[in-house]
Amino acid sequence: MTRRPGLGSRIGRKLKLRDLHILSAVVECGSMSKGGVQLGLSQPVISDAIANLEGVIGVRLLDRTPRGVEPTIYGQALLKRGRVAFDELHQGLQEIEHLIDPTVGEVRLACPESLSAGFVSMIVDSVTRKHPRICVNVVGAQTAKQEFRELHERNVDLMLGRLLKPFVNEEEVNMEILRQDHFVVAAGSASPWATRKRIRLKDLIDEQWILYPPSNIITPFVDQIFRGTGLEPPKATVATFSMHLTMHLLSTGRFLTIVQDSVARYHTKRWSLKVLPVAMYQPPAPIVAFTLKNRTISPVVRVFLEHARAVARSIL
Repeated sequence: MTRRPGLGSRIGRKLKLRDLHILSAVVECGSMSKGGVQLGLSQPVISDAIANLEGVIGVRLLDRTPRGVEPTIYGQALLKRGRVAFDELHQGLQEIEHLIDPTVGEVRLACPESLSAGFVSMIVDSVTRKHPRICVNVVGAQTAKQEFRELHERNVDLMLGRLLKPFVNEEEVNMEILRQDHFVVAAGSASPWATRKRIRLKDLIDEQWILYPPSNIITPFVDQIFRGTGLEPPKATVATFSMHLTMHLLSTGRFLTIVQDSVARYHTKRWSLKVLPVAMYQPPAPIVAFTLKNRTISPVVRVFLEHARAVARSIL
C-alpha cells in the first residue's frame, strides 16, 4: 500500500472511532476472530472495519501470520496515538459527569502494596466518606524503578509510590512529594520486646525477621538501614511481599519486621502492633504522587489528590 495525498483532510470525514476501537481489540486478542468474540461482532464486520482504516490512512496496519495478526509499524503508531485519543475522550466524559454532579466519578490509581496497606487506605476512606459516589479503582504497581508504564499507557490517572532514587523522568512525568515516610521496627504486642523502653538495633539481629524477597528493589534500601547503623542485614526467616501475611505473623509475637511508619500507624490497633523504640539510620523515602505531563487531570482526580495531601498532613 502507498500513502495517499491529503490524509489530514480525510480523517475527520472518514476515520471512525469505532474502527479504531476494533483495531485495538484485534491486536490485543491476536486475531480477528477472537477480537470479534470480545466485541460481540462477526468476522466480516471486523474485516470491513480494518479495511476501512487501511483505506483511509493508506498503509497496511496488520500483518497476517500463521499465529494470527500483528500490528505493523504503522499500526503500532496509530494505536499509540489512539490510546491517547480514547483517554482524552474518557477524561472529557468524566469531566462533564463531574460538572453535572461533582461527587461522582472514577479515580484509577496504581501503587505498591506497601502503600495500599496503609496510606492509600486512609485516602480512600477519607474520599469515600465525603463523596460516597466516587469510585476508586486501585491496581498494584511498583514505582521504585520509575518506569511508569501504567501512566504512559494511560491505564491509570495517577500513581503513588516512594522515591528511592533520584527522579529522572521530569520531561514526561510530574512528581509531587506528599510526605516523608521513615522506616520503623514493628512487633506484635505479644512480643517480649514490646514493653522495652530502649532498644538497640544490634540487640534484634538474631530475632526472627520478616523481610522483602532478595530480588525486590526495596531490599537493598532496607539493607542500608542496617549497614548505616554499622550492622550486616539479618537473615530473613520469612521473605514476602504480602502485608496480610506479615501482619498475621507479627500478631503472634514471634517476629519482627521493618515497615514504613505510615503502614505501622494504620495497623497498630487492627493488628495490635507495637513500634519499637529503636534508633537507626534513615535513608530518605518520601511518598510521592506521579501524574503524566501534558495530560488533563479530571476534577475527580484533583479531589483525590486534595484528600491525599490532607491525609499526608494528618500523619505526624
